[in-house]
Amino acid sequence: MPGKIISLSVKAGDTVKKGDALMVMEAMKMEHAITAPTSGIVEEVFFAVGDQVTDGAELIRIEEADA
Repeated sequence: MPGKIISLSVKAGDTVKKGDALMVMEAMKMEHAITAPTSGIVEEVFFAVGDQVTDGAELIRIEEADA
C-alpha cells in the first residue's frame, strides 16, 4: 500500500530474525510496523525516513540465513 516511511530500525549489514521490526510506515492515517519475513542479513534499504512509498514497492532486501 502507498504510504510514508516514518522510522527505520535497520541498515544494510544488520542481522535480523524473523519477526524483527524493520521500519514503520504511515498509511491510511495509521502506523504499520514492517517486520522481517525471514531471518538473515539486510542487504539494502531502498527508502529513508520521510520518503513516500508507492503501492507494491520493495522496501528492504534481506539475504535469507542458511537453515
